[in-house]
Amino acid sequence: MPAATPVAHNLVDALLSDLSNTILLVQGVVILIAVAIGWLSARQLEQRLPEKVIETWQADEWKRFLVPLTALILVLVVRPIVASWQSIHLLNLAVPLLLSMFAIQLCFFFLRSLFNPGPNLRAVERVVSWLIWGLVALHIAGYLNRVIGALDAIGFSLGKQHISLYTALLGVITIVVTLLGALSLGRLFENRLNASGALNLNLRVALSKIVQSLLLLVAILIALPLVGIDITVLSVFGGALGVGLGLGLQKIASNYVSGFTLLLENSVRIGDMVEVSGRYGQVTQIATRYTLLRDLDGTETILPNETMITSPVINHSLTDKDNRIFLPIQVAYGSDLDKVRQLMLAAADKHVKVLKQPGPAVLLKSFGESGIDMELAVWLDTPDEGERLLRSELNWAIWDAFRLEGIEIPYPQRVLRLAGSPTPKNDAVTPDWPPDRVCPGSL
Repeated sequence: MPAATPVAHNLVDALLSDLSNTILLVQGVVILIAVAIGWLSARQLEQRLPEKVIETWQADEWKRFLVPLTALILVLVVRPIVASWQSIHLLNLAVPLLLSMFAIQLCFFFLRSLFNPGPNLRAVERVVSWLIWGLVALHIAGYLNRVIGALDAIGFSLGKQHISLYTALLGVITIVVTLLGALSLGRLFENRLNASGALNLNLRVALSKIVQSLLLLVAILIALPLVGIDITVLSVFGGALGVGLGLGLQKIASNYVSGFTLLLENSVRIGDMVEVSGRYGQVTQIATRYTLLRDLDGTETILPNETMITSPVINHSLTDKDNRIFLPIQVAYGSDLDKVRQLMLAAADKHVKVLKQPGPAVLLKSFGESGIDMELAVWLDTPDEGERLLRSELNWAIWDAFRLEGIEIPYPQRVLRLAGSPTPKNDAVTPDWPPDRVCPGSL
């Protein structure tokens, strides 16, 4: 046989031999009917499913591979029936084509459920399409077995096991496909869990991460035997991993364990306002290794989960989100304190973020050198929206009210007295001091 002659059956040549025969018409009609039924089934499924189910399970992406899958199943069912009275070369050609379309759309579904849209994702999708269509072209032309044989001939022996280039490529593809499938199923489960309001947020995150870890473990256990690797080697790997954890990976392992501890014990929840290691902000994410803390100015801090366990954590919203803030205000000594108190309470009552119960309060804090120190205490239930803006708005309101009512906010004042100068007779507050001593508050 010439070198260029394929050893496998050539589907194209078989199809060309039937071009002058009317039997192709029957097979073409069968394929068209199968594709139409697949398209109608996917459309009916999309229309009948609730919108919430479509968003949660990404059902709008299913129709991309449901059409070729349904058509493939119908062709495989009808093909033996048609083969009983005529040749089925066109149906034989349609099977790998529909199978490749299903495989491509299924890979796209897995990739799009894991990665954000972008140029990198489109590049990966193009590579996947080229690889699958290339394999289908080799199969249709009848050269696939020869290519596999050539790849299998390139390799080496490792003990009793022969490792070839074909085995290595098949192993890589198998592992990648199983891992992508496991990650995609984990993401679908996470979306479904997040859509459910029956569980609190921390428990949903913990369950999703546990399920994703189990799916990855199952995927590895399935992929290794498929590529010819004995699972017993995992015992050796587990021992090496234990040594690594004991030496250099103990911090990483501690962070992972601490992450699950945070999620399960519910002491720190996503959305809480916490203060840890001198940092204050809102917990926006609890990952398996770190906790993301977002400051009120938008700065994000990545804290190892071990820090959240071993360091003191001040949780401002553990039992409830009500927080109290204080605004210091100083007024002149000649001010009407009852009027000052009424104006400060009125400014607080008019603000929409200040809680009515418990209500605001005005405290007389101390008698300062320049004026009377007052303090406005208010409660708010939205600490995640920031208290700086609230302080600013309350200060503006108090300033406007004081200006309208003539309430004076004093400047710093000092009494200067020269040594040896006579004491004013009307100075009934400040006592006489010896010349060698300085009166407190004087310069």
